[in-house]
Amino acid sequence: MFHEMRRKERMLTNEEAETILNKAEYGVFSTIGEDGYPYGVPVNYVFYNGNIYFHCASNVGHKLENIKYNPNISFTVVTDSKIIPENLTTGYSSVIVFGKASLAEGEEAKAALLKLVEKLAPDFVEKGKSCIESGKMPASVIKITPEYITGKANK
Repeated sequence: MFHEMRRKERMLTNEEAETILNKAEYGVFSTIGEDGYPYGVPVNYVFYNGNIYFHCASNVGHKLENIKYNPNISFTVVTDSKIIPENLTTGYSSVIVFGKASLAEGEEAKAALLKLVEKLAPDFVEKGKSCIESGKMPASVIKITPEYITGKANK
């Protein structure tokens, strides 16, 4: 079902891919819409308990419409990107996740939001907890359950 990597010498182990998923600040969430068009959008996220979580507008929007139509997604992250002109190449580390997207709810959604705050705003965890508990920042939380993860690097 998933293509085999052509440049096997660049293939990363599962552990290396998970390290990149933990390190990267954002990823590109890609879906397919009912209109047949692909939709890729950069999002901040957290890799937590083997899943990827990010938030979006509460109960509306392109992302939610598309995953309702088709929950199959891909999610791409790139770190350590550097153009190496003298070698006519680019150095990078990347991961592509193929999986299913769904809405996280209840305690799972709250835990994911807290992990996002801890990752992206570590100096404001108490403020984040307060916002999450009060519901002052209504948001839907999308959960990506990976089915296949592939990592590649050119160092």
